Amino acid sequence: WFRKGLRVHDNPALDAARRSAARVYPVFVLDPRYLRPDPAAPSPGSARAGVARVRFLLESLRDLDARLRRLGSRLLVLRARDDVSDAVCAALKDWNIGKLCFESDTEPYALARDKRVTDFAAASGIEVFSPVSHTLFDPAEIIEKNGGRPPLTYQSFVATAGEPPKPVMEKYSELPPIGDTGGYELLPVPKLEELGYGDLSQEYIPPFRGGETEALKRMRESLQDKEWVAKFEKPKGDPSAFLKPATTVLSPYLKFGCLSARYFYHCIQDVYRSTKTHTKPPVSLAGQVSSFVTALVSLF
Repeated sequence: WFRKGLRVHDNPALDAARRSAARVYPVFVLDPRYLRPDPAAPSPGSARAGVARVRFLLESLRDLDARLRRLGSRLLVLRARDDVSDAVCAALKDWNIGKLCFESDTEPYALARDKRVTDFAAASGIEVFSPVSHTLFDPAEIIEKNGGRPPLTYQSFVATAGEPPKPVMEKYSELPPIGDTGGYELLPVPKLEELGYGDLSQEYIPPFRGGETEALKRMRESLQDKEWVAKFEKPKGDPSAFLKPATTVLSPYLKFGCLSARYFYHCIQDVYRSTKTHTKPPVSLAGQVSSFVTALVSLF
């Protein structure tokens, strides 16, 4: 069950599913709460996201579908009428699912949604595997180690957390086939206009396309310049730079899970090991990735 974590690399939930079943159903459920256009919004978009963010999500889903198809599978796109958890529970029952795998999410809305699904799974005898892979660390574990309180400074966070775990690096050439989907309407990833956003021909389209393919490409291009990586220091840099951005511009890819934070972090460490000196956290590039997680822990 894809939500965030819109990628194939370093995806423990997907890896567990392919190891434990002869049939795998890679599902994404379109959430009307996030995608339904809001006519009252000050600019085109939904009540939860602007049109640029919605476009980025749809691009990421198309890229994920393409990558799954290269592995002999595909993304099964379902549309929830109201509550995503209802759509997931119905599919679990109708497809006779024995094990549900999904990436853990600590946002309040996600916690409530996932509890409804896991409660249904428990009552139905369905095994659930929900690993932490969106962030470098398990936020609940960090809070527990810190005496039940979130770390309030970067230094206390690092002292509590230690070194991030390694990403899942195993590559595979195929996934188990999809099982019988019954009478379900399996949708292609919709276009913006198909979601009711109307004419967006005059809207600015950002140059940063969504998806794992673009995320990995941008990461590799950024890390090729080892001197830039070693000397990176936030907040130094020109925020108005466009042709050569002052940062990696990878934040949206981390937010949607198109790029694994763990994989990115350890790739940065590989660059550091090949240089004589480098800046230190929290202003360094690796420190900025860790800070991304610190903010999530503070909100937990």
